[in-house]
Amino acid sequence: MGQKIHPIGLRLGIIKPWLGCWYAPKGKYQQYLHEDIKLRQFVKTYLSHASVSKVEIERYPQRVRIIIHTAKPGIVIGRKGGDVNALRKKLQSMTSNEIDISIHEIKNPLADAQLVAEGVGQQLLKRVAFRRAIRKSISDARRAGVQGIKIHVSGRLGGAEIARSEWLRDGRVPLHTLRADIDYGFTHVFTTYGALGVKVWIFTKEILPKGKELVSGRVQESAKSFDFVPISEEK
Repeated sequence: MGQKIHPIGLRLGIIKPWLGCWYAPKGKYQQYLHEDIKLRQFVKTYLSHASVSKVEIERYPQRVRIIIHTAKPGIVIGRKGGDVNALRKKLQSMTSNEIDISIHEIKNPLADAQLVAEGVGQQLLKRVAFRRAIRKSISDARRAGVQGIKIHVSGRLGGAEIARSEWLRDGRVPLHTLRADIDYGFTHVFTTYGALGVKVWIFTKEILPKGKELVSGRVQESAKSFDFVPISEEK
């Protein structure tokens, strides 16, 4: 099951949070959902050059907060905040609520699955051999400190007449383990030969409950220290 289902959707509410944080009153859910989709698509398109990984949306009674996770915050903000103000005005025209934009910098972009997938896609657009692009991305991610990575590409690879799929994995990628922090990203690019799809799974660490530790592959209670008071012998 873990091999087929979306790895982030499988872990929602366990170790992964939702990208949309809001409550819709009766009759408003459909409107809010479609509005979220439009806002995310616009941000990804408008900032396609700024390495945007994901966009979170939080809704308040009269305000919508948009959190942009990017590897290039300087490009998003612009000189003296001019670019982010222009983005806010464009987003404001798409909703009736006030827009508040927050920018979070991605400290390690080489270990972000969405950015890795888009990087492989850009190399395929430049006619780089797909195996070379995959190996380079895997090597960079491993140097960045990830425990495992898997990259899957599909389509008319290398301009072949028949479409096929190729994948390569390095390290551990335990998709069935719910406590495993699996980051997932995907993208598609359009080449002269047709569309190519890229999927990336990255395993960074295992998230354990408080008071637990991993011993020989199993989760156990962490050891606690006790003070032992010697009992005096009866005379």
